[in-house]
Amino acid sequence: MNKKKINQGGRTELRRALESVINPPTKKTEAVEPVYFFRFSATLRISGDGLDFEEISRTLGLTPTHTHQKGERRKHDMWLYKVPVPREQPLESHIMALWDAVRLHIPYLRDLKRKFQVDVFCGYRSNSGTAGFQVGHRCLGLFSKLEVPFGVSVIIS
Repeated sequence: MNKKKINQGGRTELRRALESVINPPTKKTEAVEPVYFFRFSATLRISGDGLDFEEISRTLGLTPTHTHQKGERRKHDMWLYKVPVPREQPLESHIMALWDAVRLHIPYLRDLKRKFQVDVFCGYRSNSGTAGFQVGHRCLGLFSKLEVPFGVSVIIS
C-alpha cells in the first residue's frame, strides 16, 4: 500500500508540473498608475493694426514675452505678456500674477480696447481626461475690470 500511495503521489506531482507548463498560472500584476501632468498659463494679449509696442511696454512697465507685426502669415500686430509662473502651478497662481502686474493699468488697457483687441488667454493642458480645476473668486476681478470674458483653452493629450 505504501508503494501505491507514493506512486500515485509522484504521478500527481508530475501531472501538476506538466499542467503548469501547459497552462502557466497567471501572475497578478499590479496596475501601473499613469503619470499625470497638469499645465496652466495666463497671457495678456493685445492685437490689432498699428500697435505701438514700445508705448505699451513702457506704460504697463512690462517686457513682452512675444511680439509680432502684421505681415507674413500674420493678420495683425500682437503684443503678448505671459506671466513668469511655472506651468505646474495652479491656474489661479497665473491669473493672480497677471492681475498683480496690470492692476494699476486697467484704465489704460480699457482705453486700448477702443481701438484694439485686448484679452486674457488662459490655458490648461493635461493627459488626464477626468481631472478638473478651479479658480478662486479673487481671480475673476481681472476679467471683470478689463470687461473681457473668462475663458480657458483646454487640451487633453
